[in-house]
Amino acid sequence: QLQLVESGGGLVQPGGSLRLSCTAVGFTLDNYAIGWFRQAPGQEREGVSCIIVSDGDTNYADSVKGRFTISADNAHNIVYLEMTSLKPEDTADYYCVARPTLMAQSLCPGLQYRGPFWGQGTQVTVSS
Repeated sequence: QLQLVESGGGLVQPGGSLRLSCTAVGFTLDNYAIGWFRQAPGQEREGVSCIIVSDGDTNYADSVKGRFTISADNAHNIVYLEMTSLKPEDTADYYCVARPTLMAQSLCPGLQYRGPFWGQGTQVTVSS
C-alpha cells in the first residue's frame, strides 16, 4: 500500500519548536517532490513548504520563511519540517503531499495541493 504518514505534531508554547515527519510507505521519495500544507479550522488550506527530493530545491511560504526548514532523509525515506519560533497562528492540521518530480512544478515550487499521495495529517497547537 502506497501512502504517506505524518507524525511529530503536538502542543507547544509560543516561541517553541517542533519537527514534523513525513514518511513514505511503499515507495521511495527520490523521484518525488514533497509539500507540506496546513489548514486551521475555518480557514483555507495553505502551502507551507516543499522540496524536490532529488536535487534539494526548496520553497517556503512568506509566513514561515526564516522559521521553518524542510529537509529530506533519503536513507530513511522521510521528509522533515523543522518548525521554530512557533506562533499561535501556526496552529493547524499539517499534511504532506507527494508528486512525481517530472510533473511536480505545481506542487514545488508552486505550493499547490497536488497529489497523488496525501497523508492523514498531524495536529500542531501553539498555545500558552
